[in-house]
Parts: sequence; C-alpha cells; structure tokens
Amino acid sequence: MKAVEISAFGPPEVLRITERPAPVAGLGEVLIAVAASGINRPDVLQRKGVYPPPAGASDLPGLEVAGSIVSGDAEAMQAAGMRVGDRVCALVSGGGYAELCVAPVGQCLPVPSGLTDVEAASLPETCFTVWSNVFERACLKAGETLLIQGGSSGIGVTAIQLARAAGATVLVTVGSDEKAAACLALGAHHAINYRTEDFVEATKRLTAGRGVDVILDMVAGDYVAREVNCLAEDGRLAIIAVQGGTESQFDAGRVLMRRLTITGSTLRARSIEFKSAIARELRTTAWRWIESKLVKPVVFKVFPAAQAAQAHALMESNRHIGKLVLSW
Repeated sequence: MKAVEISAFGPPEVLRITERPAPVAGLGEVLIAVAASGINRPDVLQRKGVYPPPAGASDLPGLEVAGSIVSGDAEAMQAAGMRVGDRVCALVSGGGYAELCVAPVGQCLPVPSGLTDVEAASLPETCFTVWSNVFERACLKAGETLLIQGGSSGIGVTAIQLARAAGATVLVTVGSDEKAAACLALGAHHAINYRTEDFVEATKRLTAGRGVDVILDMVAGDYVAREVNCLAEDGRLAIIAVQGGTESQFDAGRVLMRRLTITGSTLRARSIEFKSAIARELRTTAWRWIESKLVKPVVFKVFPAAQAAQAHALMESNRHIGKLVLSW
C-alpha cells in the first residue's frame, strides 16, 4: 500500500510517500480502505519528534480515517452491526496516513448520512476529544457558558457546534476578525479577538462579571492563571494541549474560594475500552446532531496524500479555519 511516512524528525518536508506492507486486522479489528485521512496537531508534534506513538501503534502519522471496511474480525463486526463494505470513520492511534488502516471495531462509527468520506474523516479526533473533555470531564450542561480558546481550530469548530447543540452559551477566542466571523457563523454567541482585546476582561464583561462555567484550553502556560480569573463559582477548566508551555502559576486561593476544578487529558494512549465508550456516546448524541444538520463538518482544504507536507505547513501557519484533510 501507499503511505505517508516521517522519514526523519523535522519540518514538513520530512513527510514522504512510501510503500508499506498492507496491515492485517486482528482480533476485534477491521481493515479500512482509506478514502480520506484527517490531519491534527498531534501529527505535527509526532513529525517533530516530540509526540511518539504509544506502544504497539503504527509509526505512520494519522489519528482518523474514513473509508470502507474490506475485512476484519467477523464476530466483532457482527456484534457491532457492521459488515464488509460498510462506510465508516474511525479514531486510531496511528497509521491513518495510508491507503489501508486497521482500527478497533469499537472505535469505528458509521459515516453520517449525507456526508462524504472527506467530511467524515474530519470528525473522529475532534469529536472524541471534545466529548471526552467538555462533556465528560468538565460536565458542560445546558444553560451553562463555555469559553473555547482557539475557536477556529479543528477542535474549536467542533466544540462550538456540539456545545451549542447541547444548549450552552459559547464564547471563543480567535486571532483575527475573519476567524471571529467564521465562529459566529457556526453558532458561537461571542468571539473575542485576543490580539485586540484582553480575553479576561471581555469574558467578565460578556457574562456580567459572573465568569464562565467551563473553559476548553489548548494553550496552558500563562493562560491558566488568566483562565482561573475567568471562571464562575464551581467552574471547570479542561486543558487538552500545552501550546503555550507546560509551566503555569495561578492563584490557588481563588481555586479554593470559588470551588474550581482544573483537569486535563490526552486521548491517544487511552484504552480501546475507554475510546469505545466515547464512540457509543457519540453515536447516540452527536451523530444524531450531525445527521440532522445541527452540527456540520468544517473542512478548510483537502490535499492529495502526496501533498501531506504542504498540508502540515498550512496547519503550522494557523491560517486555516476548521479541518485539513488528505485524500487518497
């Protein structure tokens, strides 16, 4: 099969098309003929050599795919209501940048009705991540307010729509007026341009001084101290990336007095059972929202697989809004 490999750690140009042996589905797995592969920040980090795949995972980058099942564990497929030929999208721990990819049956979801494979490939990583952190760890509820740091990112555009569908008020931070307009069009109630406005002051103003109930943070670093000041009583901060650094200082007294929760997680190394449980939740909630057009994929640009380097360069430029996808 053709695949995109990391020939050496470094800039986007280290990504290259290569030939690899076709993988074989094992117990509890399916083999997917990949039509499209989603691109995510962890792929960039892996390419740079700072985010290695977990033990047993493919060394090829790629955490989400969409395509058709070509073979697999018949008993596991039958139990999941799947069969050869079904169109699915899947969350994987690696190996997504390839014409063929193995995925655990429990981490596969049907391609939502009306979606292309490219659109479906943009869903798993962001939907799994947002559901796990915003709804399960941070327990966002209808009527509450969510602040998303980086609202125009792949995670951001997904979080906006899922939170809005769940009945929450949504605030986002963005780096340009163009991105602000895009987030508002997707359903965000307010967009804060962090280049021209302090997001702490803006958040307090927009919530009449109360603060927000939940913050989804991909920055960490010195943002944490500022975010603590943005939270309402019993507020929850969920950290899912550390683009601003791993070291943070904040007012612990404020955490105590306002009963705040600071949590965080990574998804890639979690068990198949854990991810499969999220998939079941998505199937009964988010997938219904997608099929009813309440939530829609946001694909900024599609690249041929041979142009994976250009796709990574665009991601690192931060000029995109939504997801980037490779097409096979």
